[in-house]
Order: sequence, then structure tokens, then C-alpha cells
Amino acid sequence: MLLLSIESSCDDSSIALTEIETLRLVHHAKISQEAEHARYGGVVPELASRLHVVDLPRLLESAKEYFDAVSAVAVTNEPGLAVTLNEGVMMAKSFATFQKLPLVPVHHLKGHIWSLFIEKPTRLPLLAVLISGGHTMILRVQSLDEMRILATSMDDSVGESYDKVAKMMGLGYPGGPIVEALAREGDPERFDLPVPLRNSPLIAFSLSGLKNAVRLVVEKLGGAEAMSEDDRRDLAASFQKAIIAHLIQKSRKLFAAESIPEVALVGGASANLAIRGAFEELCAEFGKQLHTAPLEFCSDNAAMIGRYGIDALAAGRTVSAEAIRVNPSRKLQSGDRL
Repeated sequence: MLLLSIESSCDDSSIALTEIETLRLVHHAKISQEAEHARYGGVVPELASRLHVVDLPRLLESAKEYFDAVSAVAVTNEPGLAVTLNEGVMMAKSFATFQKLPLVPVHHLKGHIWSLFIEKPTRLPLLAVLISGGHTMILRVQSLDEMRILATSMDDSVGESYDKVAKMMGLGYPGGPIVEALAREGDPERFDLPVPLRNSPLIAFSLSGLKNAVRLVVEKLGGAEAMSEDDRRDLAASFQKAIIAHLIQKSRKLFAAESIPEVALVGGASANLAIRGAFEELCAEFGKQLHTAPLEFCSDNAAMIGRYGIDALAAGRTVSAEAIRVNPSRKLQSGDRL
């Protein structure tokens, strides 16, 4: 039997089918909206919603050969953009109602953690470092129901910061891969950018000050149009160096305090190979084992939603089509349960 999963929390439409007993990913399809949003320098919620209306039915149609084997439906219902979440939830409700199937609501961030377990058994407990377009946090994940935030961002997330810095430098959207590629060729010592909260005992993340420091450098260089390619490469490298130093400094304090030997690095920004390398070194320092998802499953996708959905289904975490609700983004704080 198969579980149909649907993801539409932001600007990626995705559908997957996973075998419930074997965990085998039978079908996975995704349509990115990056090209459409690039002209605006970021995601436009209303445009994203209209594109989901077109793309989700196309993706569902591509999976129709599996419909007779579907025995449950999982869908992202929080957090995310309300107008885009609603598109996926409405499709899931319609399918589940018509086929008389159980419906599993899935928290998007839990899906990112479960991206580690696509086609693999669940392995808990672990410390999860989640860095994405909307969130930067470290969680203690002990079970399906017990996930506690140990540290989170006070302002901009890692992914958001990369996108905004790319926009300042006139590089386009999405900014993460562009800035990462430039950073590989730049001099990280050229610009002395501040490491956020370096002298603060607070275990939290904050990137708005670093983002502002980049803005001041861009202005000093005469603006994005006046920057040379060397300027862009060196500023990207200096920015990434400061980001990594901040992430590692704060993570080191939690790694020292937490005895859990398994560490997960997940979320869209975890595809950044420099960040992965830094966490590999940190885990080696503390004798912990680092786990990462395959690069294709770091960004938003329905396969991770389906993988969490299988465990939630086994635990009886189903709701009726009438009861499922869309819960858009809310501010998460250290100490909160996910």
C-alpha cells in the first residue's frame, strides 16, 4: 500500500508516493517556481498560490497509475505561506474524501528532519540543526512527539540572509547557490565582517547585523552596479565565512552540553557544502556522527513529507478532512516544542 504526500508550503509544488511497509519511494515529482519569482527578487505569495493551482493537478495526474494502491494521504499544513499551504491541503482533502482515506497533517519542519529517513528506518534520538529559507534552529529530537527547540533565530534565517545578500549584490534569486559558488572562488579575508553574537553568552542565532554589514560594504564599493567580479567573489566568501563562524560557535556550546551522539543537518541551506564541511569538523571534534539528506531532498519536497507521514500514520496521527487546518508561520522560540 502507498502513502500519497503533497507539499506546497512555499514556492515548490511536489507530490510523492511511498510504500508504507518498505519505505520505498515509488514516485517523486516536483515543479520549482524559481524562474517565475526570480524577476521579483523573492517569493511573491499570490503568484506562488496561482502557480500551485496549475502545477499540483499536473503532478497528481502524473501519478494516476498508482491511485488504486493509495491507502493514506499526508500533506503539509504548517508552517508556511497560508495561501500556498491551502492549495495543497485542499487537494489532499479532496483526494482523501473521494477515496475515503485517512489524512495525515504534517509539520513542514518535521518533514525536513525526516528527510534523513527517506527509504531508511527512523533513527532517534538526535540533535537536528535545521537551516532553511525560513528557519535556523537546533532541536533535540527524541521521538515523533517530543521535539524541543534548543536555539533558534532572533531575526533572519540562513537561507533568507543568503537571498537578501545576493539581492544587494545584484546576483538574482535564489541567492544561496549563487553566493556559495562565488564564495568558493573568493578571498574570505578581504572584508572584515562581524560574527554575530560573538561575545554574547546567548545561545541563539542572529543574522540581521551581518546582513547590514554587507549592505554597508556594497555601498562603500559604489553599489551593486559598480562592483567588480572580484568584489562579488570576495564579499560572498567573507559573508559565508562569518555565517559559518556564527553557526559553529553557537552550535559548539550546545554540542558540549548535549550527550546525544547523532547529529542531523537538514533544510534547504544544508545543501551548502561549506556549511556541511564545517559541521563535519565540529561533529568530529565532539565524537558525534553527522547525518545529512541527499542533496535532492534538502529543499522542500513531498518525499520528506511522506516519510514523516508514514511514522505519523503508524502512530495514529490522522484527522478527518473536515478537521484539518492550515496553520501559517508563527514565531518559534527556544524551549518551544515543535
